[in-house]
Amino acid sequence: MHTEDLSAWTHQHVFDAGSAAAERGTRLVMWITAATMVVEIAAGWWFNSMALLADGWHMSSHAVAIGLSALAYAAARRYAADPRFAFGTWKVEVLGGFASAIFLLGVALMMVVGSVERIVSPQPIQYREAVVVAVLGLAVNVVCALILGRAHRHDHGHAHAHGHEHGHTGNLHHDLNLRSAYLHVIADAATSVLAIVALVGGWLYGWSWLDPTMGIVGAILVANWARGLIVDTGKALLDREMDHPVVEEIRAAVETGAAEGQTRITDLHVWRVGKKAYSCALTVVTHDGSLTPDAVRRRLAVHEEIVHSTIEIHVCADAGRAPARPVPLTSRATAARRSSASGSAAPR
Repeated sequence: MHTEDLSAWTHQHVFDAGSAAAERGTRLVMWITAATMVVEIAAGWWFNSMALLADGWHMSSHAVAIGLSALAYAAARRYAADPRFAFGTWKVEVLGGFASAIFLLGVALMMVVGSVERIVSPQPIQYREAVVVAVLGLAVNVVCALILGRAHRHDHGHAHAHGHEHGHTGNLHHDLNLRSAYLHVIADAATSVLAIVALVGGWLYGWSWLDPTMGIVGAILVANWARGLIVDTGKALLDREMDHPVVEEIRAAVETGAAEGQTRITDLHVWRVGKKAYSCALTVVTHDGSLTPDAVRRRLAVHEEIVHSTIEIHVCADAGRAPARPVPLTSRATAARRSSASGSAAPR
């Protein structure tokens, strides 16, 4: 029976610290949006205003989507230490962002349908009332955007205080779930601005066609934003990271640490496990009979974003000893880069 203390070789699979400020901000924005929705629907029913009712139900879609983002933060935090999640729960947040982006596409589709209906069958517009509604919606969305922007700046500053980010990875390290909530707010603000322009044009110059036209322009803008978010969240969910610069950095760190041509990576897998964290699994073929997994990890330690590594070493027959049977050894690169006690593969 193994009686030694194994704590030095074990670790938790929590690779992302979460985002408390983003969670609080998203939850607050959800309640503000929901409250505005209720007020607009109630006022529309009381004053018999279709403009108020339409904007209220439109805001309900944003409230639900932002609520999904808030729920994703809460779920990721709740299950962060659950061992059933092999690489942590960060992708729960990404999944929330993906679902929110799909919702945003639905909003764009609703905008197109509504605008086409207005073109085919024009309806009288109560311009004064509609402008008030659009201005109210814009004001609410500006407040919400400021709240979410503040949450982003708080987490960005926190990241700089506790670690170093390489310049080429800044955009990819953004909180995709927070970005999805922010896009819903910005999309609603943009459509409010377009609506104000259209309503003022119709009110002052009788350009009734401008309202549905601006609706279609807004829908195209929203759909384009949603597409970008779907692409970025989809990459993270499907582990499409092999075109990221960190891949070549791993190769350079491992292959240039010894005499040229002595060590080569023959198999490499890299995937994201957090906003600023990557895991990798690699197979190395080397002529250096003294090369160990710990030595490879020390070479990788210059890249702080690599937080977990699985290393397999094959020693060539002419390296001064018999060919080795590969034994995968896994360790987590901790903040202190604690070395794991591991050896190279046993000879055949």
